[in-house]
Amino acid sequence: MAHTSQSLRRGAALLVSTVAALGLLTACGDGGQGKSPESVSGTAAPATGNSASTDTSGTASVPSGSDSSPASGTGGATTGGASTTGSTSTTAAAAGSRCHTSELTASVGGNNPGAGQENFPIVLTNKSGATCTVRGYPGAAFVDSSGTQLGPDPERESGSTAGTVTLKPGQSAWAGLTFSNPEISGAKTATPAALLVTPPDERDSLKVTWTGGTVPVSGNASSVRLTVFSAGTGA
Repeated sequence: MAHTSQSLRRGAALLVSTVAALGLLTACGDGGQGKSPESVSGTAAPATGNSASTDTSGTASVPSGSDSSPASGTGGATTGGASTTGSTSTTAAAAGSRCHTSELTASVGGNNPGAGQENFPIVLTNKSGATCTVRGYPGAAFVDSSGTQLGPDPERESGSTAGTVTLKPGQSAWAGLTFSNPEISGAKTATPAALLVTPPDERDSLKVTWTGGTVPVSGNASSVRLTVFSAGTGA
């Protein structure tokens, strides 16, 4: 029994040695294959390298720099454009702005009577150095030498279509002031010292000496009417 146990131990030791030897031989024989996983891990380096060459953040930085640089340039261009646009816009605004009382002179043209009517053109002339516009009806009132108004405010002629009249420096626009001949209408009359003329949408008036004779101030057919402005002097 002792001899048998010793033989079994020797056999087991021999088997362990053989397995160990076989394991060593297998490890040596598969050396290239053993490095294969390292090679796969190593393949990640080119992927990183590719990632570096096509790095999203790096690629993003190009548009960002591109945007940033042009943005500065565009900003400059925009500023330049804004100046030009602003200047153009200012010019356009100046060209299309309403004529203010201070920019105008007023006058009354000669009477052009017809069919029992007295017709006078109220003329506004642009005395400023800039282009401006008038549109619509003037305000008007006859006054005596003390500045007291004579008669009611003139009425606006119905059916008149207002248009914008552009006045370059020195140009004029006119609106009609008309009333029935007092000798025909029988209206009560007065002789004004002046006509106060207020440009459309303005509050300040221009005073024009009145030389057109008597005007109706009350009674039958005493209405004085105004038309909208048109280009020219109405002559």
